[in-house]
Amino acid sequence: MSTALEQIGANRSFGGWHKRFRHASATLGCDMVFAVYLPPQAEHGPVPVLYWLSGLTCSDENFMQKAGAHRIAAELGVAIVAPDTSPRGADVPGDPDGAWDFGHGAGFYVNATAAPYDRHYRMYDYVVSELPALVEAHLPVTAVRGVAGHSMGGHGALICALKNPGRYRSVSAFAPISHPVDCPWGQKAFTGYLGADPAQWKAWDAVELIATAGERLPILVDQGEADGFLAEQLKPEALRAACAAAGHPLTLRLQPGYDHSYYFIASFIEDHLRHHAAALLR
Repeated sequence: MSTALEQIGANRSFGGWHKRFRHASATLGCDMVFAVYLPPQAEHGPVPVLYWLSGLTCSDENFMQKAGAHRIAAELGVAIVAPDTSPRGADVPGDPDGAWDFGHGAGFYVNATAAPYDRHYRMYDYVVSELPALVEAHLPVTAVRGVAGHSMGGHGALICALKNPGRYRSVSAFAPISHPVDCPWGQKAFTGYLGADPAQWKAWDAVELIATAGERLPILVDQGEADGFLAEQLKPEALRAACAAAGHPLTLRLQPGYDHSYYFIASFIEDHLRHHAAALLR
């Protein structure tokens, strides 16, 4: 793993700093950019960190600019790290038809096993292992971690927590793709990254992982009832049923009138940050 971080941006925000960094990723075989919000408390010592995983078409910038999370993170003393959503670059294959729901901006937080994507698309290893090791080595944060995300990133947050008992103290999601083996977005991505055998997909599906999870970490999920992707792509009721069957603690809040946008995220991000802080700061 490369240990060099190149700072490419810095902005003062609510007494802390929003910074962007570039580094060479050995896991992904390309340069990657990520953002971090360091609250004012980080100037006096390391703080816990929430890893935020964004959705389809996003980069590190969307959440940091649109979610309105800095003010509450500054109050609570929690850092936020936002990676990109996929490897990128001229040598990184994307969707052959240029579609927005696969390839660049759509890494789905899995470790690809099918060519040609297996060389670069190892976003799971990147967000679980390489990026935290880099962040914890070079920035004033501790190894006390939470994970959250939106849509594709909500799927990512859930599987990262479910597959790694003890690694995270908290988990939450906005409108997650809860059951990707049973929705068009997930089926397309998993076929491309993992191959055509659906049996291989289940290891990357939150609904399939709940029953055998090695830790019953409480899950907070917010879902807009006016979300245009709700019925076909997101499947929150499948997540509810799986959690009920396994006795896994889930708070699933259906929010009337809210859609899939960052207006929805900004409306409830304070609740999620406080949910994480209760675990990260205990």
